[in-house]
Amino acid sequence: MRMFALPGTAILGGILAIALNVLPAHAQATRTWVSGVGDDANPCSRTAPCKTFAGAISKTATGGEINCLDPGGFGGVTIGKAMQIICQVEAGVLVSGTNAIIVNTPANAEVLLDGLDIEGLGTGLNGVRIISASKVTIRRSSIRNFTGNGVDLNGPTGARAVIEDCMILSNNNGISAVGNPAGNTNVAVVIRTTLDNNAANGINIASGSTLQIRGSNIFGNAVSVNNAGTFTSFGDNAFSGTATPTTTPGLH
Repeated sequence: MRMFALPGTAILGGILAIALNVLPAHAQATRTWVSGVGDDANPCSRTAPCKTFAGAISKTATGGEINCLDPGGFGGVTIGKAMQIICQVEAGVLVSGTNAIIVNTPANAEVLLDGLDIEGLGTGLNGVRIISASKVTIRRSSIRNFTGNGVDLNGPTGARAVIEDCMILSNNNGISAVGNPAGNTNVAVVIRTTLDNNAANGINIASGSTLQIRGSNIFGNAVSVNNAGTFTSFGDNAFSGTATPTTTPGLH
């Protein structure tokens, strides 16, 4: 019986072909895309985008980024890993009777939400709900018409939200920082943000939690800041209604 030896390059080529056939089914991209005319069955690439944030998130690697190709309504989503959602066009998150965005990541994971229009339609529960010890930045976004909180910071000690250049309007509380369990330290940092027409409080800070705010306008709320924790107001905020800072350092 004749024996034939396969060249090493042929063996390696066969192994590579098998690997290439297997890997794409499991691979996640560092950048994915959504579009108003996309389809969640797509791979969420730029040329074959997904339809919703929920469809894109499973195809996005930890630490990766979801971008918006064009304006659209991309739906609510639960974020369970470090990642960014960044949109330079109108990116709607419209929900009814539920939370719009839930952040429930491993401790210290960083999440960025940038350029979102988050709408509760008068029946949504919370705009952005943070229930883990995450480091969440919400930037250039609008959060409106939720029966609970525009931003609900309700995590264990270590949960932090930085809210920058946002409009938070017509919720029950604009921002609420109440650790879970009660007394756990959550930190809200508010920069150049407007909170208006929230039925209960512009900002609610529970015992153990901390608020730092600068360059912001809080008016038209039943109470501007309801503070039972630590409230630092830098010297360029405008309040209309009750707001009693713990400290008021000047700007440097």
